[in-house]
Amino acid sequence: MANKAAPDASRRSERSRQAIFEAALALVGEVGYEKLTIEGIAARAGVGKQTIYRWWPSKATVLLDAFGSAADAYEHEGLPDTGDLAADLKTVLRATVDEFNDAAWQAPYRALVAAGANDEELSRSFVGRLMEPGIRLYVERLRAAREAGELDPDVDLRIGAEMLLSPFSQRWLMRTGELTHAFVDTFVDQVLRGLRRRD
Repeated sequence: MANKAAPDASRRSERSRQAIFEAALALVGEVGYEKLTIEGIAARAGVGKQTIYRWWPSKATVLLDAFGSAADAYEHEGLPDTGDLAADLKTVLRATVDEFNDAAWQAPYRALVAAGANDEELSRSFVGRLMEPGIRLYVERLRAAREAGELDPDVDLRIGAEMLLSPFSQRWLMRTGELTHAFVDTFVDQVLRGLRRRD
């Protein structure tokens, strides 16, 4: 009689983690951060709440990991480097526009940002887990451009990266205008005019 293969616990755990992430992101968009509960996430994901508590101490850490799992993949890939800095930045930021305009993604992200505004610890975790990795990618792409002679050798790379990301975040968070590809193209060109080498 053939022996049956033992269940793969790691695959089962990964399926549960993904179900929990999907449930947390969906629920926070539906009910808001304040009404989000571990019990609700567990019920939506089809797991026991102790399964969640085994991996995460709070709903905030579940949400941060849910977003962070996507950010980790993005960080691993890095920004494109075709040799055309403006085109590369526009490609990435246009894709980000599409993501930020996706209602399924926008609602939970806004809920997490709003919660962080009143919770310093959550805000610091949010910045460290989600924002800093993205900023580093822009810094590294600008560094490559500076080394290639495209940018002023004295440019502050961190400030340059924030000049690219801040108008985008401000417009989205405060709803001061529509996030469009045309908007991205315009502000990338204007920022780079200030950063480029002048001979």
